[in-house]
Amino acid sequence: MNKTAFWGLFLVIVGGALVFRTAGLGLRPMHHDEANQAVKFGTLLEKGEYRYDRADHHGPSLYYLTLPLVRASGRKTLASLDETVLRLVPALFGTATLLILLVFLKSAGAGAVLASSIFLAVSPAVVYYSRFYIQETILLFFIAAFLASVWRYVLNPSWGWALAAGLCAGMMYATKETSVIAFGAAAGGLAVTLMSGRKGGEARGKPGGFRAWHLLPALGSALAVAGLLFSSFFSHPNGVLDSILSFRVYVARGSEAGWHSYPWDHYLRLLAFFRLGRSAPWWSEGFILFLALIGGIAAFGRGRHDASGPSFPRFVLFYTVFSTAVYSLLPYKTPWNLLPFYFGIILLAGMGAARVLRAFKPKALRAAVLILIAAGVIHLGFQAFRANFKDFADPRNPYVYAQTSLDFMRLIKRVDDLAAVDPDHKEMVIKVVADSYETWPLPWYLRGFFKVGYWQDADQAETQGAAAIVISSMDQEDKLQGRLGEGFHSEYYGLRPEVVLALRVRNDLWERYIKEKAGK
Repeated sequence: MNKTAFWGLFLVIVGGALVFRTAGLGLRPMHHDEANQAVKFGTLLEKGEYRYDRADHHGPSLYYLTLPLVRASGRKTLASLDETVLRLVPALFGTATLLILLVFLKSAGAGAVLASSIFLAVSPAVVYYSRFYIQETILLFFIAAFLASVWRYVLNPSWGWALAAGLCAGMMYATKETSVIAFGAAAGGLAVTLMSGRKGGEARGKPGGFRAWHLLPALGSALAVAGLLFSSFFSHPNGVLDSILSFRVYVARGSEAGWHSYPWDHYLRLLAFFRLGRSAPWWSEGFILFLALIGGIAAFGRGRHDASGPSFPRFVLFYTVFSTAVYSLLPYKTPWNLLPFYFGIILLAGMGAARVLRAFKPKALRAAVLILIAAGVIHLGFQAFRANFKDFADPRNPYVYAQTSLDFMRLIKRVDDLAAVDPDHKEMVIKVVADSYETWPLPWYLRGFFKVGYWQDADQAETQGAAAIVISSMDQEDKLQGRLGEGFHSEYYGLRPEVVLALRVRNDLWERYIKEKAGK
C-alpha cells in the first residue's frame, strides 16, 4: 500500500469515527453518572472551584478538560449547558484515540494500523461510551498514548519518550485512580516481552537499553501533572493525599461489589454474544474477538511483515491478557470498565486481520478475505448505529446499564409545562424526596429552576414550606400521602428499569395546567 492510499483511507476512517461519535449527542437521556459529573463541573464553571472527592466522581481531568471547550462555546453557567457540549469532550477524545495508532505504524505495519482504526471506529462498545460524559473514554485515550510512548521508548530510549510516557501516566491517574491496573498490566507485559528473548527493533537498528536517569523526567512529569490537577492547581493541596487514600474506597468497592457484582467472564460474554430474551435482537463483537485470537497466536510466530518482528504483538498480547484478567477477576463490573483492556483486544484484532490477509497470496483468495472482513465491519457498524441512534436507552442493548428511561423525559417535560403556567414560572418551589440513587439525574434536568430542594426523607421536607411540585421515590409514598392528603394530583414515571418516581402537582396548579391545555 502506498502512502497516498494509506493516508486517504485513514482520514476517511477518522472522519467516520468523528461522525459516529458526535452526531445526535443529545438523543440519549443523561445517565445518572453523567448528570453527577455535569453538576460537579458546573461548580468549576460558575465558581472556579474544584475539590477532589475521594469517595466518588474519580479524578479531576474530565472537568478541567471540559472547561476550555465550554468557555469557547460561550457558556458560563450550569443552566446554560446541554448534553451536546458536555458529551463532545469524550467524543473528541474517542476520535483522537485513532490518531495514537499512528505511533505504532512502524511496529505493527500499515495494514494492522488501518484494521485497528476501523475496529476502533465502529466498535459498538467503544462508540457508545465515547458518547458518555464520564471518565472512561478519556482514560482510554491516555492509556493508548501511554502504551505508545512506552513502546517507542523501548525501541529508542530518549528523554522525549520518557517525558511523554510520564505525562500520559499522570493524566491517566488524574482521570481515574484505577488506572494503576493499566500501569501494572503494561509493566508486566513489557517485562514478559523483553524476557521472551525476541526484542526486535526498528529497521534502523536494535532497541537501546533502559536509561535509569530517564526515570527523572518520566516520574517528574507524572507527579507534576497529577499533583497540579488533584490539588486544584495548588488551591486544595489535600487533594493529592486524598487521591492516595481513595484506594481504600476502591479496593472495598471492587471486592464488595453489591449489585454491581458479576461473574469473571461477564465482560467477555457481553462482547462475544448478548441477547436479552428470544424476541430481542442479538449483539456480538465476536468478529473482533476472533481476529484478536488470531493476532494473539500470530504473536508467537516468525513475523517477516515488519521490521520489529513479533515483539510488539507480544507486548500488546501480554498487556491485554494481564489487564483483562484483573478486570475480569474483580467482582465489581460496569460495562464501560471494559475499555482499558478492549483497546488491546482491538489492536490484536487489527494485527490478526493483517496476518490473515498476508496468509492468502492469490489475489482471488485475498479479495474473498477482504470481502469477509468488510462484511464483519459492516455488521459492527450496523450494531453501533443501532446502539447509539435507535436502542440507546433500551435495556436489551448490552451497553445500556442502569440507563435513565425515556419515560423519565416525560416527567421532565411535564415539569417544564407546569412551570410555563405557574405564576412563579422557574421560581416555583419543587421538592425532591428520594435517596441519592433515585434523585439523579434530577439535579441536572432541574438545573434551570431556582427553588429546588432535595431531601432523603419526607419528615425533613415537611417543614420546608409549601411546594408546587413534589417528586419522590416510591418508598416515601406512605409518608407523603399522609402529609399532603388530597391537595395534590399524582402521576408516576419510570426513572430507570424497576425504579419509579411519583410526581405530585398541587391541585390549583394542575387545574390551571389542564385549562391552559384545553384552551389550545
